[in-house]
Amino acid sequence: MADEGGIKIITDNRKAFHNYFIEDRYEAGMVLKGTEVKSLREGKVNLRDAYAIFKSGEMFLINCHIGAYEQGNIANHEPLRTRKLLLNRSELAKLWTKSEIKGYNLIPTKMYFKAGIAKVEIALGRSKKAFDKRQSTKEKEEKRSLDRVKRNNR
Repeated sequence: MADEGGIKIITDNRKAFHNYFIEDRYEAGMVLKGTEVKSLREGKVNLRDAYAIFKSGEMFLINCHIGAYEQGNIANHEPLRTRKLLLNRSELAKLWTKSEIKGYNLIPTKMYFKAGIAKVEIALGRSKKAFDKRQSTKEKEEKRSLDRVKRNNR
């Protein structure tokens, strides 16, 4: 979509910012098949219901939908398969200790190409309650109305 200093954004997970207080962000590589990379280049990806978990000391991306490649043959990938995420050992340890705290989740917020390599941004987020979501919406509406008034006064 947008090209910002060698980064081509494939997709954003805007719903994550509505449902979670985002605290830390980490960049992770992904173990992908060839047809998955081709589908990413076409923008056929959905992060809305995706999340990351730890299994035996490694991090995996669950429920991330990467659509099937149209020109793919029998060896085409499964759209909702579990994908391994690649992080440094120190980052994995830090995320594991923080994610064990109640209320914290690992959410993918963005997927992009950086120097031709597919990356995903994993965020450590704390779940918002209903009143937190209403408060966030209220603050956004107030900011919009202030911007509108400033724009009209010019």
